[in-house]
Amino acid sequence: MATSSTEAQYVTFSLDKEVFAVPVTVVREILDHEESFRIPNGPAYMLGLRDVRGQGVPVIDLRLRLGMTATVATPNTRVLVIDIPLEERTLTLGLVADRVFEVAAFNSDEIESAPEIGTRWQSGYIEGVVRRDGGFVVIIDLARLLSEGEISTLANTARDTAAA
Repeated sequence: MATSSTEAQYVTFSLDKEVFAVPVTVVREILDHEESFRIPNGPAYMLGLRDVRGQGVPVIDLRLRLGMTATVATPNTRVLVIDIPLEERTLTLGLVADRVFEVAAFNSDEIESAPEIGTRWQSGYIEGVVRRDGGFVVIIDLARLLSEGEISTLANTARDTAAA
Protein backbone atom coordinates (compact mmCIF):
# COMPACT_ATOMS: atom_id res chain seq x y z
CA MET A 1 0.00 0.00 0.00
CA ALA A 2 1.45 3.36 -1.02
CA THR A 3 1.60 6.18 1.49
CA SER A 4 0.46 9.58 0.35
CA SER A 5 2.93 12.42 0.49
CA THR A 6 1.88 16.04 0.66
CA GLU A 7 3.90 18.80 -0.92
CA ALA A 8 4.50 22.23 0.60
CA GLN A 9 6.41 25.21 -0.72
CA TYR A 10 9.21 26.94 1.17
CA VAL A 11 11.33 30.04 0.62
CA THR A 12 14.99 29.01 0.87
CA PHE A 13 17.70 31.39 2.02
CA SER A 14 21.23 31.35 3.37
CA LEU A 15 22.88 32.46 6.56
CA ASP A 16 26.63 32.13 6.14
CA LYS A 17 27.09 28.76 4.39
CA GLU A 18 23.93 27.19 5.82
CA VAL A 19 20.62 26.95 3.94
CA PHE A 20 17.33 27.51 5.76
CA ALA A 21 13.69 27.55 4.73
CA VAL A 22 10.39 28.98 5.93
CA PRO A 23 6.93 28.16 4.58
CA VAL A 24 6.01 30.37 1.64
CA THR A 25 2.62 30.95 3.30
CA VAL A 26 4.21 33.13 6.02
CA VAL A 27 6.35 35.27 3.68
CA ARG A 28 4.60 38.55 2.90
CA GLU A 29 7.38 39.98 0.73
CA ILE A 30 11.12 40.05 0.18
CA LEU A 31 12.85 43.43 0.29
CA ASP A 32 16.31 44.76 -0.43
CA HIS A 33 18.32 45.34 2.72
CA GLU A 34 18.51 48.83 4.15
CA GLU A 35 19.49 50.14 7.55
CA SER A 36 16.78 49.93 10.19
CA PHE A 37 15.81 52.61 12.73
CA ARG A 38 17.70 51.43 15.80
CA ILE A 39 15.72 50.94 19.02
CA PRO A 40 17.74 51.64 22.19
CA ASN A 41 18.03 48.83 24.75
CA GLY A 42 16.67 46.19 22.37
CA PRO A 43 18.13 42.69 22.21
CA ALA A 44 21.41 42.48 20.28
CA TYR A 45 19.78 40.55 17.43
CA MET A 46 17.10 43.23 16.95
CA LEU A 47 18.43 45.61 14.33
CA GLY A 48 15.54 48.05 14.73
CA LEU A 49 12.39 49.00 12.88
CA ARG A 50 11.72 49.34 9.19
CA ASP A 51 8.80 51.02 7.49
CA VAL A 52 7.02 48.43 5.36
CA ARG A 53 4.09 50.01 3.53
CA GLY A 54 3.23 52.26 6.47
CA GLN A 55 3.76 49.63 9.17
CA GLY A 56 6.68 49.67 11.61
CA VAL A 57 8.18 46.18 11.37
CA PRO A 58 10.85 44.92 13.80
CA VAL A 59 13.87 43.57 11.89
CA ILE A 60 16.09 40.90 13.40
CA ASP A 61 19.49 39.57 12.43
CA LEU A 62 18.64 35.89 12.32
CA ARG A 63 22.32 35.01 12.31
CA LEU A 64 22.77 36.62 15.75
CA ARG A 65 19.57 34.99 17.06
CA LEU A 66 20.96 31.59 16.04
CA GLY A 67 24.32 32.23 17.71
CA MET A 68 26.21 32.94 14.49
CA THR A 69 28.30 36.00 13.65
CA ALA A 70 26.47 39.21 12.73
CA THR A 71 25.30 39.74 9.18
CA VAL A 72 27.55 41.88 7.01
CA ALA A 73 25.31 43.43 4.36
CA THR A 74 26.19 42.76 0.72
CA PRO A 75 24.26 43.50 -2.50
CA ASN A 76 22.64 40.04 -2.05
CA THR A 77 21.36 40.69 1.50
CA ARG A 78 17.56 40.63 1.74
CA VAL A 79 14.85 41.08 4.35
CA LEU A 80 12.07 38.52 4.42
CA VAL A 81 8.94 40.17 5.80
CA ILE A 82 7.05 37.37 7.49
CA ASP A 83 3.80 36.99 9.38
CA ILE A 84 4.23 34.54 12.26
CA PRO A 85 0.88 33.10 13.33
CA LEU A 86 0.66 32.99 17.11
CA GLU A 87 -2.20 31.81 19.30
CA GLU A 88 -3.96 35.15 19.68
CA ARG A 89 -2.33 37.35 17.04
CA THR A 90 0.05 37.54 14.10
CA LEU A 91 3.53 38.98 14.56
CA THR A 92 5.01 40.69 11.51
CA LEU A 93 8.79 40.54 11.52
CA GLY A 94 11.67 41.21 9.16
CA LEU A 95 14.36 38.50 8.97
CA VAL A 96 17.71 39.48 7.48
CA ALA A 97 19.09 36.78 5.17
CA ASP A 98 22.46 36.76 3.42
CA ARG A 99 20.76 35.65 0.20
CA VAL A 100 17.32 34.42 -0.84
CA PHE A 101 17.45 31.53 -3.29
CA GLU A 102 14.06 30.32 -4.45
CA VAL A 103 10.68 28.88 -3.64
CA ALA A 104 11.21 25.13 -3.39
CA ALA A 105 8.65 22.34 -3.04
CA PHE A 106 9.36 19.64 -0.45
CA ASN A 107 7.33 16.47 -0.06
CA SER A 108 6.42 15.61 3.52
CA ASP A 109 8.23 12.27 3.18
CA GLU A 110 11.48 14.14 2.35
CA ILE A 111 11.43 16.08 5.63
CA GLU A 112 13.42 14.40 8.38
CA SER A 113 13.10 15.25 12.05
CA ALA A 114 15.71 17.53 13.54
CA PRO A 115 18.83 15.72 14.74
CA GLU A 116 19.55 16.07 18.45
CA ILE A 117 23.32 15.71 18.02
CA GLY A 118 25.64 17.25 15.48
CA THR A 119 23.97 20.62 15.00
CA ARG A 120 25.35 23.83 16.34
CA TRP A 121 21.87 25.22 16.98
CA GLN A 122 19.29 24.26 19.55
CA SER A 123 16.95 21.91 17.74
CA GLY A 124 13.75 23.07 19.46
CA TYR A 125 12.89 25.51 16.67
CA ILE A 126 13.90 23.22 13.81
CA GLU A 127 10.77 21.83 12.18
CA GLY A 128 12.82 19.43 10.10
CA VAL A 129 15.64 19.03 7.61
CA VAL A 130 15.64 18.14 3.94
CA ARG A 131 18.61 16.58 2.14
CA ARG A 132 19.38 18.61 -0.98
CA ASP A 133 22.34 18.98 -3.32
CA GLY A 134 24.71 17.11 -1.00
CA GLY A 135 23.75 19.21 2.02
CA PHE A 136 20.80 20.03 4.19
CA VAL A 137 18.04 22.62 4.22
CA VAL A 138 16.92 23.45 7.77
CA ILE A 139 13.21 24.28 8.04
CA ILE A 140 12.59 26.79 10.82
CA ASP A 141 9.48 26.77 13.01
CA LEU A 142 9.19 30.53 13.45
CA ALA A 143 6.75 30.41 16.37
CA ARG A 144 9.25 28.32 18.38
CA LEU A 145 12.31 30.33 17.30
CA LEU A 146 11.47 33.19 19.64
CA SER A 147 10.52 32.87 23.30
CA GLU A 148 7.23 34.32 24.59
CA GLY A 149 9.20 37.18 26.16
CA GLU A 150 10.97 37.95 22.89
CA ILE A 151 7.70 37.85 20.97
CA SER A 152 6.14 40.27 23.48
CA THR A 153 9.12 42.62 23.24
CA LEU A 154 9.05 42.65 19.43
CA ALA A 155 5.25 43.07 19.29
CA ASN A 156 5.34 45.88 21.89
CA THR A 157 8.12 47.66 20.02
CA ALA A 158 6.11 47.64 16.80
CA ARG A 159 2.89 48.68 18.59
CA ASP A 160 4.58 51.50 20.57
CA THR A 161 6.18 52.87 17.42
CA ALA A 162 2.85 52.80 15.57
CA ALA A 163 1.21 54.71 18.42
CA ALA A 164 3.95 57.37 18.53
